[in-house]
Amino acid sequence: MNDRDAAVTAVVVTYNSADTIGALLDSLAQGTVVPRVVVVDNGSMDRTLELASARAGVEVIATGANLGYSGGINVGLRRVADGDDVLILNPDLTVSPAMVERMRDELADPTVGIVAPLLRDAGTGRRYHSLRRDPSPLRALGDAVLGERWPTRPAALAETMRRDAEYAAAHDVAWAGGAALLISARCRRQVGDWDAATYFLYAEETDYAERARAHGLRVRFTPRAEARHVGSGSGQPAALVALVSVNRVRCYARRHGAVRTALFRGAIAAQHLLRLRDARHRSALPVVLDRRRWAALPAGDAVPDHLTIPPAEARPTA
Repeated sequence: MNDRDAAVTAVVVTYNSADTIGALLDSLAQGTVVPRVVVVDNGSMDRTLELASARAGVEVIATGANLGYSGGINVGLRRVADGDDVLILNPDLTVSPAMVERMRDELADPTVGIVAPLLRDAGTGRRYHSLRRDPSPLRALGDAVLGERWPTRPAALAETMRRDAEYAAAHDVAWAGGAALLISARCRRQVGDWDAATYFLYAEETDYAERARAHGLRVRFTPRAEARHVGSGSGQPAALVALVSVNRVRCYARRHGAVRTALFRGAIAAQHLLRLRDARHRSALPVVLDRRRWAALPAGDAVPDHLTIPPAEARPTA
């Protein structure tokens, strides 16, 4: 079996996702390519497990704990056949009928390891700025100071891609938001698991994409594939606002020296300093600046013993 003969398995990590999981599963079932679905539930206290378990053909794994996004993905990957491409999806998405097929078209090039679709807001249809350049101190500072203003500013001043032209055609990116990513079987074999030990939430997709690129694999965006995203808006609690920034610094520090990391952390801190009217940013600023506080940030639970799940058996080819 070669990689183009591979099936697709979708891994969906849920946490109190009863309001959205049904719409996602409906949209996947209506696609021109229908993936097998594995739902990994991170200890939901609503009806998520009940709703997902009622769907034919959906495998549900109840972790009984909150393993975080990377931890949940890794549990789901244990139930994926070795040759399958893996579609990582947030539970608050709905996908267009051709999304999976068109993302797989990009994997026809064996140098492409990860594919990201165009994401739109489920309510307004507004395009999300989900594409990113390589992080740098200057780009972090540009985003901190300018935010959404001057979307056509030079690339050196923006990690986030905001220009219309950057979402109009397929092209390579450094990384893309992790709400919807198709990962080739080859990429999965070479890169391995997601880093659940470091990233409970946030920056895990940055780290994974950088590791894929280190193996010579490309991250590709295609606007021909599209999904709608409910998202969480601006309601993150203060601890998660801090965790976003701290994980960005952690990820950057792995690949850069102490001086550049200090500059990057300073630029991240400036984002909170310029928004002190918001209590969440007032809380996040001292956390970003003081590494001793990082250990108190939200982290994943230990993987329960019952989740030592053997890998799925490879499916026979036709």
